[in-house]
Amino acid sequence: MEMIIYNKNQVNELIKRSQSDVNQVLKTVTDIINDVKEGKDEAVKSYTEKFDGVLVEDLKVTEKEIEEAYKNLDKKLLDSLESAASNIEKFHTAQIPKDWMMEVRPGITAGQVIRPINSVGCYIPGGRAAYPSSILMTVIPAKIAGVKRVICCTPPNKEGKILDAILVAADLAGADEIYKVGGAQAIAAMAYGTETLKPVEKIVGPGNIFVTAAKKLVYGEVDIEFPAGPSELLVLADETANPEYVAYDILSQAEHDPNASCFLVTPSIDLAEKTDYLIYKYAEEAERSEIIKESLEKYGQIIVTKDLDEAIDFTNEYAPEHLIITTEDDEKTLNKINNAGSIFLGNYSPVAAGDYGSGTNHVLPTGRGARMYSGLSTEAFLKKPTVQTLSKEGLELLSKTILPIADYEGFAAHADSVKVRLGKK
Repeated sequence: MEMIIYNKNQVNELIKRSQSDVNQVLKTVTDIINDVKEGKDEAVKSYTEKFDGVLVEDLKVTEKEIEEAYKNLDKKLLDSLESAASNIEKFHTAQIPKDWMMEVRPGITAGQVIRPINSVGCYIPGGRAAYPSSILMTVIPAKIAGVKRVICCTPPNKEGKILDAILVAADLAGADEIYKVGGAQAIAAMAYGTETLKPVEKIVGPGNIFVTAAKKLVYGEVDIEFPAGPSELLVLADETANPEYVAYDILSQAEHDPNASCFLVTPSIDLAEKTDYLIYKYAEEAERSEIIKESLEKYGQIIVTKDLDEAIDFTNEYAPEHLIITTEDDEKTLNKINNAGSIFLGNYSPVAAGDYGSGTNHVLPTGRGARMYSGLSTEAFLKKPTVQTLSKEGLELLSKTILPIADYEGFAAHADSVKVRLGKK
């Protein structure tokens, strides 16, 4: 990892990280979307054969396949998935907002009601690894929100099947339908529908550059949560941090992807040097050593600041997807953090806890998106229509506000709709 003495004049350069430039694949993805809109099932199958190397006859997973997956799945993994699902359900249930009403003025009552989206599609990537945890993170909050129809799309393997853990996780989470389709063709199918797959109203879940581009292109036809790129971690630490823990935190994020961004930001040169040494030592022994080394060489940095406040300022500028805070007073440091997707406090809170089982969601904004977005939550699947009810007396009172503004803006019928009710027309 590159070690840098922090210079705030270079902050714009330092906060750069790998971002998927969807412009380079827009033409390809636009063609895929248009083909799926027109060719439907046949187009989806054709692209699945082209990109995944398998011809899938039946896109939809059957009940029999799910039953077989349960029989084949290792008992320890099943228990872990059930435990994770329970924690995720508990955490996301607490996020459900409540209806509310208030009296704005005498005779004028206004408020907000909560209603679920009707249908949601959850995209679960394949490729370098299988992600049953991502199914739990996307499907469970949607079902808790009351979404009636939640479907999953994920690429099939070379045998045209979905891995047992993926099917079991989808079933545990409450998915209503599962489809053997990935990539941009899956996003197009969920947005516009095919003979087999009915369209949905919102699409969530991580994916590669083609999936990200497709989500951006279908946005408006459907809603999406936020565009997401390669994984990110920033460790904000002082001299009290354990360098071994920090090193493994960075390795755990770097093993995701050669384009993952991993930062240590600290005022402690001693921590920086010890962590740097341990990272390279442990990287040699790691199972995914090649991926880790490439990631750290391209996007790994250790930034040494003059003090903790300067480190905090940089952290807020960087707005990381994952933020680990290990300082003398973690709570005090947390109070100064404004921009982060998911935050992990203290020596015993690795990102892996949030990735798999603490209950928080691991579908998070990247590329400084944490300045504007929160991670996926139950509220992402809810709508909040406003409601108002006025008595005649309330309308009389409010007419003194409505009529001058309607008159100024030139909307006479707006004014008349009030006057007629008050016998003034």
